[in-house]
Amino acid sequence: MELIQSFTVDHTRIVPGIFTSRVDVLGEYRVTTYDVRLKHPNREPVVDVSAMHTLEHLIATYLRNDPDWKDEVVYWGPMGCLTGFYLILKGDRAPRDIYDLMLNAFRSVDDATEVPGATPVNCGNYLMHN
Repeated sequence: MELIQSFTVDHTRIVPGIFTSRVDVLGEYRVTTYDVRLKHPNREPVVDVSAMHTLEHLIATYLRNDPDWKDEVVYWGPMGCLTGFYLILKGDRAPRDIYDLMLNAFRSVDDATEVPGATPVNCGNYLMHN
């Protein structure tokens, strides 16, 4: 089998930051997948799985409620390797164009008093949060 595109990236050269992972064309629309990398792959400890789950809930909620961006967000979720997240947005913007969005999203975590959707009804593993 052929390796998928994300497995062909040289992970020894990846550093924390925001990068364009890929741009796809779906009919007449473009969607961009961003690599929002928090950790150096294979060089530092990954994000704890329960903390990653909590960040997923908090930041997904922030992004999908941001008045300027909510209609652009297709997906926010963790990488399987637990070194970062993928953000998929409508359109084709440079990573610098979403820097403030990402900075504000992560800053919003400091203000959180609860984890949205962390109930048995709303989450498939509601006890796994940190």
